[in-house]
Amino acid sequence: MKLFFSKELLTILVLALITTSSFAQVNDPSFIIGDALPDAPELSVRGDYKVGVRTLELIHKNQVDILQSKGGAAPLYNRHLKIEVWYPAIIPPGKTALVSYNSTLGLWKDSARPLIPFSFNGRALRDATPDLSAGKFPLIIVSHGYPGSRLLLTYLTENLASKGYVVVAIDHTESTYSDRSPFQSTLLNRAKDILFVLNELADLAKPGSKDFLTGFADADNTALIGYSMGGYGVLNAAGAGYSNKFDTSFSQMTGGSNAIKVRTTNNDEFKASYDSRIKAVVAFAPWGMQRGVWDAEGLQGLKVPTLFVAGNLDDVSGYEDGTKAIYKGAVNANRYLLTYENGRHNVAPNPPPAASLKAGVSFNEYYHYAEPSWNEYRINNINQHFVTAFVGIYLKQKEYGKYLDVPEHSNEKSWTGFKPRTATGLELIHALPK
Repeated sequence: MKLFFSKELLTILVLALITTSSFAQVNDPSFIIGDALPDAPELSVRGDYKVGVRTLELIHKNQVDILQSKGGAAPLYNRHLKIEVWYPAIIPPGKTALVSYNSTLGLWKDSARPLIPFSFNGRALRDATPDLSAGKFPLIIVSHGYPGSRLLLTYLTENLASKGYVVVAIDHTESTYSDRSPFQSTLLNRAKDILFVLNELADLAKPGSKDFLTGFADADNTALIGYSMGGYGVLNAAGAGYSNKFDTSFSQMTGGSNAIKVRTTNNDEFKASYDSRIKAVVAFAPWGMQRGVWDAEGLQGLKVPTLFVAGNLDDVSGYEDGTKAIYKGAVNANRYLLTYENGRHNVAPNPPPAASLKAGVSFNEYYHYAEPSWNEYRINNINQHFVTAFVGIYLKQKEYGKYLDVPEHSNEKSWTGFKPRTATGLELIHALPK
């Protein structure tokens, strides 16, 4: 007996097979966060380099301890910053590029969300020998949300390292799951931490430093990537000065401290901190526009090429009056805005870890990572694709323009680099400097 299927039914069956394959691959123990799904866009696949990973400890000395501020004055303290470094590496025979990362669910000193240690795998070898065969590699610095960790975007950090970058992610003191403290510390220290790490990595890469990064990381050719409060930090570090209104708000919440004034638009110290080594910025759902953090003058200070990524239903950082308003106001930057339609705030992190699915774990642990309308694995692949194209253009002069020069709405016509019928629910707009 012959079976006849309508064109519509055949389409449904094919989509069902693709979907089943995607979920099967995700549930396969050999599948690791950041691996390409069957429908992953072209540039999301890992690069030619194997990846090593190391953990370093840095100390930012004599910083304002804003949490101890009284009457407008605050003592100084040393900020201990743990960083994770991914890099092109040599994997010895018999070794596998596989690492177990240790992270934490929950929040410090929150009885409703107790700290729960968990681990997950990545495609890197701990303390592997750097691959020096191609000389120096551009530097990328990654800043997490509040709260967060240096391991929040491993799908992206490993991916970029495999494509020939030295990628450094920061654990921002008093802003991680295990030491979350009042918000003032995050507001004051994000951009300062980022610029400090850039300077430290530049020193470690200098000839004679005797560090594994010597002659390996090219700090003169750097990109910054930030998510949420990390986005807030990288924009300021790259030239978008905070507003006087925000300076006043910060003073009010800290009992009179003016410590953040050094990061405001017209401050001499801020102007002197402009860093020409920063060649590109990626800001995922940057926080602050709705709270008056920036004004028109401050946003004009952002002059480096910038890729913004957001969900148009973002209820944390905002969209029309949040990320999109920053995009519109940064008139001196060559800029892009990639939008996940019906996406909320979680357009950047790893997928929800298995530990968040266990019985008795707070729903908030799962929803710290998950998106209601999008598969997070799918978002990860799309981010890998566009970030690869963007930093490839500005850090490596790659001919990747065709991946960004696409129709504004993906539903209207398939985008370059996407498999047929898979580029849906996305918008990409572009504006040149005025």
